[in-house]
Amino acid sequence: MTARAPLKPLAEALEQLLAVVEPLVAFERVATLDADGRVLAQDVVSALHVPPQDNSSMDGYAVRCADVPQAGTLLPQSQRIAAGMAALPLAAGSLARIFTGAPLPPGADAVLMQEDCTLMAAGDGAVPQVRVNAVPQAGQWIRRAGEDVAPGAVVLARGIRLGPAEMGQAAGVGMDYLQVVRRPRVALFSTGDELVMPGACAPEDMPPGAIYNSNRFFLTALLRRLGCEVTDLGIVPDQRAATVDALATAARSHDVIVTSGGVSVGEEDHIKPAVQQLGSLDLWQIAIKPGKPFAHGRIGQAHFVGLPGNPVSSFVTFLLLVRPMLLKLQGAADTGLHGVPTRADFDWVRPDKRQEFLRVRRNAQGGLDLFPNQSSGVLTSLVWGDGLVNVPPGQAIARGDAVSYISFAELLA
Repeated sequence: MTARAPLKPLAEALEQLLAVVEPLVAFERVATLDADGRVLAQDVVSALHVPPQDNSSMDGYAVRCADVPQAGTLLPQSQRIAAGMAALPLAAGSLARIFTGAPLPPGADAVLMQEDCTLMAAGDGAVPQVRVNAVPQAGQWIRRAGEDVAPGAVVLARGIRLGPAEMGQAAGVGMDYLQVVRRPRVALFSTGDELVMPGACAPEDMPPGAIYNSNRFFLTALLRRLGCEVTDLGIVPDQRAATVDALATAARSHDVIVTSGGVSVGEEDHIKPAVQQLGSLDLWQIAIKPGKPFAHGRIGQAHFVGLPGNPVSSFVTFLLLVRPMLLKLQGAADTGLHGVPTRADFDWVRPDKRQEFLRVRRNAQGGLDLFPNQSSGVLTSLVWGDGLVNVPPGQAIARGDAVSYISFAELLA
């Protein structure tokens, strides 16, 4: 009898997986307003100063410091400058009423907050007089031209995944369109004769052994959040011929095929032999819990990813392995998992020999609470939790220990 190969550690499996992923070379031009979540295909270089000129960061008065030797100095108001207006040179011995974002008048070297000034009553037609109640310091409350961005600066680098701040930055240097990597085309299907789609059968009419196909819904959402175009191929029966046909069809027009279920070693698990019949399988079973029955291979030019059927296993292996793979496929510079040291407010006394990912939730005291049922079939743990604790193989956790916490907020953004 041939000895079973040892399970591959997660880090080694991820390194092997990413090594065979070549970023897509095609890109497309999209409106900056529609670029959220996309990966930038070209650097964004500024053609201007941001801000474009010296301007006020406060509502108040622009002055020459030399004209205010002491508190109580009285100066006439020579002009009023709002954002979007042109400023005239500031006459010596005067000040200018100025508002936030308005250009600084030539000659002014400070801005006083309006709270530090008193507008004196003036008769009809008289020039307004302002008492300055504080001595200004040169440069105060002034935003200098180019202090945010200088001409020629790369404000967004190729490979960055665009979010709201990045979209605003692009717009701030005048970019109404951006070059982004095209969306990966992903085919998705589930296997299992026990699966039923919500709406196809009322709960009270479910046949024995049947379950609703929850994986189809969260996998579709995860793929779309990562910028993929998803083709939903539905539920494939537990039959070898049907599985081969679905895989062959998907491989013809997709970059990635993602399946859920059928990747174990039972008689009704047809994914492994079907993939080997059509292509190659280079990853099979990972030393993690949940999520051991993970698979990766190639069918033609398409990547094949086989996820476990248990919902938590499917969800977690997607985040740990499929997410970085899809990000690299789009040329993203950052594909990693970023654990944050956080206090465990629980005990974990029976560690597994595999690397474990526990569902946890932050509490009001800044620590982490553990969901009581860590079974791979309990989807409730993902709804309740807000992240995972990465537990090395064989490591117990005692209350108060620092553990590596991975936030869902980062992984699902």
